[in-house]
Amino acid sequence: MINDLGIRYRFLNAVVNSKKDIDIVIEEAKMYDGIVLIMDEIHRLNKDKQDVLLPQLESGLITLIGMTTSNPYHSINPAIRSRCQLFELHELDTKDILNGLKKAIKHPDLDGIKIDNKSLNLIAKLSGSDLRYAYNLLEVCFYASSDKVISEEDVRRVNSKPVFFADKGDDGHYDVLSGLQKSIRGSDVNASLHYAARLVREEDLDSLFRRLSVIAYEDIGLANPSIGPRLDAAINACLRVGLPEGRIPIGEIIVEMALSPKSNTSHVAFDLALQDIDDGNVGRIPEHIRTDSPLYKYPHDYPGNYVVQQYLPDKIKDKVYYTPKSIGYEANFKQVYDKLNKIKDDSK
Repeated sequence: MINDLGIRYRFLNAVVNSKKDIDIVIEEAKMYDGIVLIMDEIHRLNKDKQDVLLPQLESGLITLIGMTTSNPYHSINPAIRSRCQLFELHELDTKDILNGLKKAIKHPDLDGIKIDNKSLNLIAKLSGSDLRYAYNLLEVCFYASSDKVISEEDVRRVNSKPVFFADKGDDGHYDVLSGLQKSIRGSDVNASLHYAARLVREEDLDSLFRRLSVIAYEDIGLANPSIGPRLDAAINACLRVGLPEGRIPIGEIIVEMALSPKSNTSHVAFDLALQDIDDGNVGRIPEHIRTDSPLYKYPHDYPGNYVVQQYLPDKIKDKVYYTPKSIGYEANFKQVYDKLNKIKDDSK
């Protein structure tokens, strides 16, 4: 095929077309001293096809234009990726969608269509930045109308639910979850509700509940220890009543989580302890706290239920993992922690 620029090209799909199809393109490229290969769904290109293409890309015989909605840094073979220039195409805004719709209503297939700007704007908003969806909605409205006149009521009757980018299991899905966690961590209650609403509209409650559970312990933690049980109660209430009413307890707990004091000290401390284990910083457990040791001092037998004694191995006896914050409920822990450390220091 030749386009207006006089450049020969072939269009293939990595899912549908076989290695034999690529071989044919290569032979054609040899005949015409080069060809442009447009490869859709390039992230699905398997190893056999990649092995065939690589030398041709290297020599310049084939100019590859690959298209994918996946993150190329994660999904495209590094050998292919290193021989290409990557361009990110950003989503269309409402103005772009409107421009596309205004061109579409001039197409012969929609001859006689009558639609006002309010109805076009509604289609653009319902499309969720997807021009193909906007075209489809416009066409269905046209054929569903007996007189070719499309009103806002006609558009809503065909589709009243907005479309949005929700590629479950792919980058867009995890971007929403990341946006949710970072918004709650950053105490932005409005952004937190927005990203949670996306997941609710997608009806992906499992992902929402799992991520909220992580946030409760990773980002709020000891600053508000009651948030974990309160979140579990909200999740159970949501599951019990189902949607749409389930949005009420979930919305309430998200507001509370976003505006709650935050602390990551406990999991940071635990990660440091895990790192010591991985690095071999362990040592023998002190004799006096081993099983049935007569040297052990039972804290409940002492005033305040506390007695100074060594618990860590000699090798790391002065190791400090936990550094408390003076915020929220954790301020109480810090007070106790500082008091016990002072008693230790005074006993030396």
